[in-house]
Amino acid sequence: MKKKLQLLKPIGKFLLLLVLIGVTFSYAMFQGGFVSWFLFYSFIPFALYSVLIFLYPLSDFYVERKFETMDYKAGDELKVTITLARKIPFPLFYMVLEDVVTDSVFHQSSFRKAKSMIYPGFRRHIKLTYYVDELPRGEHIFSAVRFRTGDFFGVFEKETTIDCHNKLLVYPSFVDVVYRPLENRYDQGMTTSNVKIQKDTTMATGIREYQPGDRFSWIHWKTFARTNELMTKEFEERQSHDVLIVLDREYSSVFEPMVTFTASMVRSIIKKGAQVGMVSIGEDHVSFPIRGGEAHQRQLYYHLAKVLPNSRFPLGKVLQGEGLNYSQSASVLFVTSKISKKMILSINNYAKRNSAVVIFLVKERGDVYTAEEKSMKAYAAARGIRVRVCFEGDFSSAFMEVKRA
Repeated sequence: MKKKLQLLKPIGKFLLLLVLIGVTFSYAMFQGGFVSWFLFYSFIPFALYSVLIFLYPLSDFYVERKFETMDYKAGDELKVTITLARKIPFPLFYMVLEDVVTDSVFHQSSFRKAKSMIYPGFRRHIKLTYYVDELPRGEHIFSAVRFRTGDFFGVFEKETTIDCHNKLLVYPSFVDVVYRPLENRYDQGMTTSNVKIQKDTTMATGIREYQPGDRFSWIHWKTFARTNELMTKEFEERQSHDVLIVLDREYSSVFEPMVTFTASMVRSIIKKGAQVGMVSIGEDHVSFPIRGGEAHQRQLYYHLAKVLPNSRFPLGKVLQGEGLNYSQSASVLFVTSKISKKMILSINNYAKRNSAVVIFLVKERGDVYTAEEKSMKAYAAARGIRVRVCFEGDFSSAFMEVKRA
């Protein structure tokens, strides 16, 4: 029913326009004189323009949207250029143009919609540029361009939406973090890794079972030929350099700083030549193997660009239900905004596996370090788990503080 009314509405307006023309003509015929005929002839151009607006196809427009680059990180300024082109140079008095995009783009911007009034006239090519002050992290969809025009009287208003699909992935921002390898515990006790960070792959010290993420060149082919089971060589100093980051995705007001801190750690660890893996715990449980290299960093950043705080359960409860699959010698870093006794007891199981375990408690800038959190920090320390409180905007010295702890 609504569709039928929408189709009949412009027809009704067209009939109304014909009635207005007939009224002015009748007035001129019966009244006579200069004023009445002047009124009629003055009304005719506007009426004809309204009729032409009614007949003019807005589908004649071609739309193109361009960005300066496709490599953005959170906080960058976005410049969007929309170009309209058409074949028929029909004079348009005005046009209201709106870029149809997900609301997430303007989450930190000073305005909420990309909407502007332009005056095309006879121009065949129209270019419009707008800026988004601070891009938020995430995947943003630019789906179409909507524009509306009309006549002088407002009798006919035409609106159309032209599909113009673009997808913009904004990666998390990062800061320079000074990464230092954490202490690992071995059978002989505690030891630190202050030697060079790269593995010495020329000296194999043993073999172990193959794990996802191991390099092809590390496979011990002689053992495979003998036992038909994949085994991997273990190299000197290997145990000190693997890092697993666990990101808590329970909703928090500091989730964006948590993502920034995680991205900063990934960048710093890989830059040092070490290997890093990640477990992202939310509605979906995503695990990335412990690897190194720029390709692996891009893979982790792609996930961090799209990750959402959608975990329905606290981290401690999730860890009790789902374990972490990682090398026993890897350092495990938990990034969270909340700490509880239940979480510490769950994490304590990983500290017993001879791994260096650190909880990074991320807090807002200027937030208070509560007495309860201090108590939980002491409770964790008694179980060999270090807790480092990191305030937003002060992530650069996170690992230095851990070493002093």
